[in-house]
Amino acid sequence: MRVVVVGATGNVGTSVVKALAADSEVSSIVGVARRVPGWQPSKTEWRTADVAVDDLTGIFDGADAVVHLAWLFQPTRNADVTWRANVLGSMRVFRAVAETGVPVLAHASSVGAYSPGPQDRPVDESWPTHGWPGAAYGREKAYVERVLDVFENDNPGIRVVRMRPGFIFKREAATEQRRLFAGPFLPRRAIRAGRLPFVPDVRGLKLQALHSDDAGEAFRLAVVNPVSGPFNLAADPVIDFQVLARLLEARSVPVSSWVARTAVAAGWHLRLVPAAPGLLELALQIPLMDTSRARDVLGWTPKHTAEEAVRELLEGLYAGAGMDTPPLAPDTARGRLRELASGVGARP
Repeated sequence: MRVVVVGATGNVGTSVVKALAADSEVSSIVGVARRVPGWQPSKTEWRTADVAVDDLTGIFDGADAVVHLAWLFQPTRNADVTWRANVLGSMRVFRAVAETGVPVLAHASSVGAYSPGPQDRPVDESWPTHGWPGAAYGREKAYVERVLDVFENDNPGIRVVRMRPGFIFKREAATEQRRLFAGPFLPRRAIRAGRLPFVPDVRGLKLQALHSDDAGEAFRLAVVNPVSGPFNLAADPVIDFQVLARLLEARSVPVSSWVARTAVAAGWHLRLVPAAPGLLELALQIPLMDTSRARDVLGWTPKHTAEEAVRELLEGLYAGAGMDTPPLAPDTARGRLRELASGVGARP
């Protein structure tokens, strides 16, 4: 089996490639990225392409499956750029899959595609996927879900899988996530147990998370097994600030959602953080997910708890961890200076 992984060098992509490389049914992997990494996993060849502009049919030709992971979180200050890469780029990926006759498409959607919902009970995959209009991420994920609706209707012979994971963490992706969401002013040495005096407990904010390697395993199962449709992916327990405070050995201090919104908006407008205020609003709106379909139909059981995934993130932030791929490059002083010079949240 020949599998093409689009967006193979990021947080999830590296774990998907690793999982596929360990599967005896997979004979070769084509990793597609805008920049070639130094990382060289087994069975893998690299092809450079930008999904927004480059021809993909030559890369997809002869593939047994395409896993589409490519997604731009930045620049948050120019939604036209992310729309072109994420929405129009996804449409170009799907079109190339149809044109080359690839029989399997596995797409990375997100909990962020879901419409606002309850946080006192989990929802299954039938919950509406219209996103939260105040965040570009939610709008784009939801729009691509509608594009996939049309794609499946027009291409009934192609098996389509939609993964809807929660927040995905691993140690090696910590620097990338710091760069995308917290920015260059987050002090590494403060992210260690016992270093912070308190952690703000934002009222109403609960998140579901999973380890990147467990996400990679879910995509592997989707490729090699005859399943289709959407799957919610998350590990237990649900993460709140009480869990975070315990991991950091800090007190939790209650903070209203209004105060949190105001602080994030001020940081973004002052170019102190790259994450747009709409992302916090999105996190406050998304529902909790029921993951029983992934367990019962996909045969997926996470090996890591959500708490273990968050612990790896914190350890990676403290260590400035990374991998030898451009998106996951380790934390350095020069890298932080480039973030500042290019404008916090203004660079793809």
